[in-house]
Amino acid sequence: MTELFRGVGVALLTMFGDDGAIDPGATGKLAASLVERGMRAVLVAGTTGEAATLDGAERCELVKAVRGAIPPDVPVIAGTGAPSIRQAIALTRDAMAAGADAVLAWPPAASRDLAEYFSAVAGAAQPRPVLAYHFPRVYPPGVPVDTLAGLPVTGQKDSSGDPERLLDELTRYSGATYVGSSALLALAGPLGATGAILALANVEPERCVAAFAGDPGAQLGLAERHLATSRGGLLALKRILAEDRGLPATARIG
Repeated sequence: MTELFRGVGVALLTMFGDDGAIDPGATGKLAASLVERGMRAVLVAGTTGEAATLDGAERCELVKAVRGAIPPDVPVIAGTGAPSIRQAIALTRDAMAAGADAVLAWPPAASRDLAEYFSAVAGAAQPRPVLAYHFPRVYPPGVPVDTLAGLPVTGQKDSSGDPERLLDELTRYSGATYVGSSALLALAGPLGATGAILALANVEPERCVAAFAGDPGAQLGLAERHLATSRGGLLALKRILAEDRGLPATARIG
């Protein structure tokens, strides 16, 4: 299967107004500025985008706004993971209709039949690609490396931050691997990972690109903010963005 993209993409923050309403225009402007700074893909309504707080109409508005704000050769990936197959199908169909180029889906908690789940998502996304989302801390138990080759997906996003898992998937899985942890970039890039989809790229896009290219100085330069967001989560990331660019730090989570 053709790779969706190669290099570093951003797991985009969702911008909200003071009243907590989504601000699609501001979200699209943020995406456009990050693409100008080197991002090769934009994930909308992922975990970093506070997807759990967004209804279906809001997700579609955000996808449309971002798709309209960035060049057509930069893919927009929509987060469509859900607790049930029925929900995931509906979210995926809506994302396709709104202009998404691909979807990222996390499997339901303790899902026993990953093939059934991802086949349903892939059917709803046709002919566009699906990425599996491995993030066991948030969506346990995640997607085992052994099962990846049997799933109808183009690749995976691995946000476990586990270097042993990274080595396992790079040696045994032939599909695309995108890392989701900014702590592993200088390892993942030189070892042949396809790319990265990163929350920290909202505030450090250039350093993320350099670290993925194998620059140890850039990797160390990310350490302070990586650790701050790892410990403080989404709210810490939004505070950093507010400090750097004067954008609202409003969030629905927290």
